[in-house]
Amino acid sequence: MKKAEVYILSGFLGSGKTTLLKRLLEDERDAGRRVAVMMNELGKVSIDSDAVNDDVALKELLGGCICCSIQDKLEAQLQGLLLDEQPEVIYIETTGAAHPVEVLDAILSPLFADKLIIKGIITTVDGTRWKERKILSPQLQQLIFEQVRHADFIIINNMDDLMEMDQAHITFEIQGINPKARCLLTNFSQVSIRQLRNLSVSFEKESQKIDLNLTTFVYQFKKAINHNMFEEFIRELPNTIYRIKGYIKFDYSEHPFLFQFSYGMPLYLKEEMNLPLNLVFIGENIDWNGIQEQLANLEKNS
Repeated sequence: MKKAEVYILSGFLGSGKTTLLKRLLEDERDAGRRVAVMMNELGKVSIDSDAVNDDVALKELLGGCICCSIQDKLEAQLQGLLLDEQPEVIYIETTGAAHPVEVLDAILSPLFADKLIIKGIITTVDGTRWKERKILSPQLQQLIFEQVRHADFIIINNMDDLMEMDQAHITFEIQGINPKARCLLTNFSQVSIRQLRNLSVSFEKESQKIDLNLTTFVYQFKKAINHNMFEEFIRELPNTIYRIKGYIKFDYSEHPFLFQFSYGMPLYLKEEMNLPLNLVFIGENIDWNGIQEQLANLEKNS
């Protein structure tokens, strides 16, 4: 049986992994290859899985991180994919809290290691977050550093938000940490797919254990809400909420919006169908009971 290529998509929360995955899947569709995707989320509800079309085999790993609490589940899911789908290529999109080397270790099970070709670890970096990373906790700073250090290809996103001097400085810093990886400055993970296909992973990697305090919370709206009140809620959030994603419906709209929030920047994308109004939060040292109470009051008063 032909070995399946494996690409690990790494990077901190909101750095552009899902956008990159969409581009890779479009290219695979044009090439006509059998594709499978494994998507890891810290929370119990997946939002990013909507990025994967029905014709692509998808396994979701929810409620934990590949590299620690659900490693056994990953092994079973991956073995099932190989047996049932016989994919030519597998993309593993990790949670933003995952250490890439531990993910690599998790997928190299003796059960099927000889059936895989590990093509490489592709790490996405938010340029603005990297520039201002010192405001993050030491653990998260170390995680982002490790994600860069062990990458085989590094994509620095949000180039348009950076001055040329900042672009040069960030590139210098990142290449100083990982001189072996190709480093590309871009927007929206726009990268030559051919460059990614030429990757080959180096197994001379050492993992450093990082203890994170990241936790998740899911709120399910029962009805449409007031947009202005929601914007006010967003503005008052603590800066240790790093990522929000989900579907939200406003009282003036027939269909919900896909809402994404990363590093203080909200983004709304109109949907054309009704979807579960789940909003997933990821943060560090957050009083989720307080957040839930605020959202319940917002919904009640809308």
